[in-house]
Amino acid sequence: MTDSFLKVDGLTRHFDVSKPWLNRVIEREEKSFLTATDNVSFEIRKGETFALVGESGSGKSTIAKMIVGLLAPSDGTIEIAGHRIGPDNPEAIRAVRQRMQMIFQDPFASLNPRWRVGDIIAEPMRTFGLMSGGDITREVARLLDVVGLSAKDVGKFPHEFSGGQRQRIAIARALSSKPEFIVCDEPTSALDVSVQAQILNLMRDLQDEFGLTYLLISHDLSVVRHMANRIGVLYLGRLVEVADSKRLFVEPQHPYTRMLLDAVPDLALSGRRRKPVTGEIPNPINPPSGCAFHPRCPVAIDRCKVEIPAQRATPTGAAACHLVGEQIKASVD
Repeated sequence: MTDSFLKVDGLTRHFDVSKPWLNRVIEREEKSFLTATDNVSFEIRKGETFALVGESGSGKSTIAKMIVGLLAPSDGTIEIAGHRIGPDNPEAIRAVRQRMQMIFQDPFASLNPRWRVGDIIAEPMRTFGLMSGGDITREVARLLDVVGLSAKDVGKFPHEFSGGQRQRIAIARALSSKPEFIVCDEPTSALDVSVQAQILNLMRDLQDEFGLTYLLISHDLSVVRHMANRIGVLYLGRLVEVADSKRLFVEPQHPYTRMLLDAVPDLALSGRRRKPVTGEIPNPINPPSGCAFHPRCPVAIDRCKVEIPAQRATPTGAAACHLVGEQIKASVD
């Protein structure tokens, strides 16, 4: 599991959130831009699960949509299986389109309510010309069985299923184009806890069976701990830490990562005191200077207020902090 399947370099996305032109002229205001992601770089190895975590508004879903082509980046590059993706390279997009799929957060909203389940799952096969006729019918029945549903469900509509069953249908649709890479955008957040476990176990089993590579977007650290091989932590559109999953939960290198972990309930009853997350994410239209986390950071120094920290190598991976290492641990503890 050493081959890199996805490489993201300097990925940036700005959104124009300006008032209408006439309002700006009357009120003498300049255009306003929201920076959803700022110079994000990471890679995903073939066959692994790489998770992106962070509070709401940190840019997780924006990155996911740029990778699958639903949004165009303002700057930076995306390379999938050796193909550089971008609006100026349509041939590369066609070359990898079949090889990647996406599972969305809300299974009901992502399924066409007017289509029967059989047509929903068969659509990618017809789009990419993979099969026709009876072969599609048999493949749809097989995929329904793979995700734990019945072949008899092909004639039903999405509203006839529970939330967990609808997410299984979405997974079957994602598998129908025989992808290598699946972007999972909060795939269990809209489901009950018991159903979440079933879907996550299904995703793990499918990864083992088909050799899938996952990009998992989540704000639930318990889900990430169960699923991910490596984790990237986002804060206000910037990647502040990347580390091996097991080591991140034991040796967080960035103070923001430590704050997130301290807020997780102590389910093991070890006696650790839970510390609620303090403060709020700053306004992304007018972010703080220097390190964006410094207004909430318990160990911030003057340098943090004026200089954006670069990614530095750590024993567990990499972190963007001026105080990487023992100094952070000693100060926070």
